[in-house]
Amino acid sequence: MTRSDLASLYPAHLAVLATRADEALQRCQRDHLVIPSGNLHLRAFDDLEYPYATNPQFKAWLPLTNAPGSWLVITPGQRPKLLFLQPHDYWHVVPASPSGYWAAHFDIIVIRTAEEALAHLPGDPARCAILGEPHSALGGFSPDNPPAAMAYLDYHRAFKTPYEIEMMAAANRTAVRGHHAALRAFRAGSSEFGIHMAYCQAAGQDSTRLPYGNIIALNEHAAVLHYMTQDRLPPSPLRSFLIDAGADHGGYAADVTRTYSAHEGDDFAALVRAVDDAQQALAARVRPGLDYRQLHLDAHLALAGVLGDAGVLRIDAEEAVARGVSRAFFPHGLGHGIGLQVHDVAGFAASDAGGTLDKPDRHPYLRLTRTLAPGMVVTIEPGLYFIDMLLDELKANGLGDTVDWDRIDAFKPFGGIRIEDDVVCTEDAPRNLTREAFAAA
Repeated sequence: MTRSDLASLYPAHLAVLATRADEALQRCQRDHLVIPSGNLHLRAFDDLEYPYATNPQFKAWLPLTNAPGSWLVITPGQRPKLLFLQPHDYWHVVPASPSGYWAAHFDIIVIRTAEEALAHLPGDPARCAILGEPHSALGGFSPDNPPAAMAYLDYHRAFKTPYEIEMMAAANRTAVRGHHAALRAFRAGSSEFGIHMAYCQAAGQDSTRLPYGNIIALNEHAAVLHYMTQDRLPPSPLRSFLIDAGADHGGYAADVTRTYSAHEGDDFAALVRAVDDAQQALAARVRPGLDYRQLHLDAHLALAGVLGDAGVLRIDAEEAVARGVSRAFFPHGLGHGIGLQVHDVAGFAASDAGGTLDKPDRHPYLRLTRTLAPGMVVTIEPGLYFIDMLLDELKANGLGDTVDWDRIDAFKPFGGIRIEDDVVCTEDAPRNLTREAFAAA
C-alpha cells in the first residue's frame, strides 16, 4: 500500500467520520464537535513534561500525532477546520507545517500561541461537544465528553474504514521489522535490554512513539504477563524468548507477540508450535456473527488440549475447562479490539446508545465481549504460562492431582508462551494483518 493508495482511501474515511459526527451531535443536541489534540503538561514537582500522547478522537481524523495545542472543529455541512499550533520557539523543534494527502481536506489556520485558538473556535462553548482530557481546557472550552456522543462514537470506532485497515497493516509491517531484528539479537545471545534496543532501531520507534512499552522476556520472565524490567545481562543458560512489541503508523497501532525456544528441538519448542497451531485456528474463526466471548471460551478448550498432549494435564480438556484448571495456565483474555488505541474503546458496549455486555463468569480479564462484524479488528493472543502464584492456587483449591508436577517443573524455567496477531473481520475469510506482514518480510 503506497501513499497514493492511502490518499485514494482517505476521502471516504473522512466521509464516514463526518456522518458519525453528525449523528453524535444530534444525539447530544450540540452544533459543533470540538476536539483538542491534547497538551503537554508538567510532571508534579518538576519542570519536565510527561510524554505527549495525541487525543485519539483527534488523530481519528488526520494522521497528525505531534501537534500539541492544536484543535479540530467539525460542523455539519462545512469543511473540517484545523487550528494548528506552530509556536515561535527556539527551545524545541516546532511542528512542521501541515502537508500530505490529508491536508487539502481541511481549512487550516496556523496559530502561534495556544490562546489564539479562541478567536477561531465557535462562539458559544455550550453549543459544542468538546472531546478530550481536562488538561486540554482553553478559556471556556473545557472538555465535557457528552455521554450520548461518546457512546455513539466509541461504539462505531470498532468498525474500521478501508483507510484505517491499511494504516494498521502498515503498522504491522513496521512491527515485523522490529520482531525480526529482535529474534536475531536473541539468537546472538543479547540481553533483554539489547533485544529491546535492536527492536527500536529496526522499527525506527522508541518509547515516545511505540503504542505500548515493549515486553522483552527471557526464560522465566515470560511468566510475568506484563514484564517490562529489561535486564541488562543475558541469563545463563538461555532457554526461551517472549516478545510482545508493536508499532505505530499515523496514530494506528499494531500489537504483535511471538515466543521462541533457544533450542528448536526441545519440548518447549514443540509446545510453542502447538500453541501457534491453536492460535491460527482461532484466528481463522474471526467471522461476522461470532460472539467473541465464545471464541475466548473455545480458546480455553483448545489450550487445555495442548496441555494434555504435552503431558501437563492428567484430565481431559473438557474437564480442565469446567473445573477451572485451564485458567491457571491461561489467565488473561483471548484479545481485544485494536486501532487508534492498543486496547480500543467500547469493547463491552451493548449498543451505540450505551449499555454493557457482561464477561463470561470466572473470566474477569477478557477485554472484548461484542459480536464480531465486518470492519472490526481484534487481537487473537492465546497463551500458556507456568506462574507459581496460580499453580499454588491449584493446590490450595484441591486441584493438584489434575496436573503432572514433573512436567510443570520441566516447563517452568521457560516461563510461558503467547502468540498474537491482529486480525480483520471481513464479509468472508478474515484478513490476518500480522501473518501477512511476516509473509511479506
